[in-house]
Amino acid sequence: MDVSGLVQHFHELYAAEPRVYRAPGRVNLIGEHTDYTQGLVMPMAIDAAVWLAIAPRNDQKVLLRSENFSESIEFNVDESNPSRRKHWSDYPRGVAHILQQSGHELRGANILLHGEVPLGSGLSSSAAIEVATGFALLDCAGIDVDRLQLALACQRAENEFVGTRCGLMDQFVSCFAKAGRALMLDCRSLEYQLPPLPLKAKIVVCNTMVKHELAASEYNVRRAECEEGVRLLGEELPSLRSMRDVNMGDLIRFESKLPGDVFKRCRHVVSENARVTAAAVALDNDDLKELGNLMNQSHHSLRDDFEVSCSELDIMVDLAQRHDGVYGARMTGGGFGGCTVNLVRAESVDEFQQRIAAEYEKCTELKPQIFVCSASQGAQRVL
Repeated sequence: MDVSGLVQHFHELYAAEPRVYRAPGRVNLIGEHTDYTQGLVMPMAIDAAVWLAIAPRNDQKVLLRSENFSESIEFNVDESNPSRRKHWSDYPRGVAHILQQSGHELRGANILLHGEVPLGSGLSSSAAIEVATGFALLDCAGIDVDRLQLALACQRAENEFVGTRCGLMDQFVSCFAKAGRALMLDCRSLEYQLPPLPLKAKIVVCNTMVKHELAASEYNVRRAECEEGVRLLGEELPSLRSMRDVNMGDLIRFESKLPGDVFKRCRHVVSENARVTAAAVALDNDDLKELGNLMNQSHHSLRDDFEVSCSELDIMVDLAQRHDGVYGARMTGGGFGGCTVNLVRAESVDEFQQRIAAEYEKCTELKPQIFVCSASQGAQRVL
């Protein structure tokens, strides 16, 4: 990122000296569609981020410019009932509204945004925008940044203002990530660990370059199906609070109580939580073959039980799993397009990138984006 270029552009727009903040996107190594069921996840922050230059104003107005979209919007931080526009600006505007609602007295600000995280790719550009905006607005108002409360406020903004019923994983890792480490999060207790990533393998992300329109609506449908599973299983298991409380034995025992699709959604969540626990053990033991096997199993479960994959994701994963240098591969993110995450032997990365790009384009006539990710630091002020 050319921070000096961002600062120069800010000077040209606003004739003021900015502070600069960054918040990273993320790739989820394993633990997909489990965060909103109080389950286990293991993402890492990536070295693609949203960068935000900001200077406070003497009124309640926010002037917000996006370099990516070459668009500007304007709103007041103290607006009482803002309306959703179904536009990129809903993410920063929603965060400002939720923070103000929560009792924080924000200041107006001039803001310039630049995003490096590919949009619609499953790498959580939305959470990066939310966290960068919230962190910057709080800091500029002289308010201490409580990272947990910031993550929760950003999740609320996406749930209540944007309208996507996401869990907390994306915002949490953007706030709490550490360089060189994954983050294993218990989405019930919010306790987390920071296991180091192995040096002998690299995390390679492959962007399919497709995003099917049903992604957002089907995400909410899957969450509703999981909630229906909890309701129906709760009739047999009175202590049940979430799918986190269900084991595979109970799920199979009461299969007849669940509609077929609901049972499959629940089976994915229960088995995926077990895979995250097993993945943490594999990392501790430096057992990359087992970690790769768990990633492969995760993709099969997302494809067959949760049904959030698509032909392009399946092609990309299948090509990767056939490559000798790959320990494991799976789709990552909400599904129906976006990216795959691949655990690749360090010495095989160059060959992997070239072969997958050529083979995927031959199968789909699409040119993928393929890049090696480093685990990066969470949200911070950089200038």
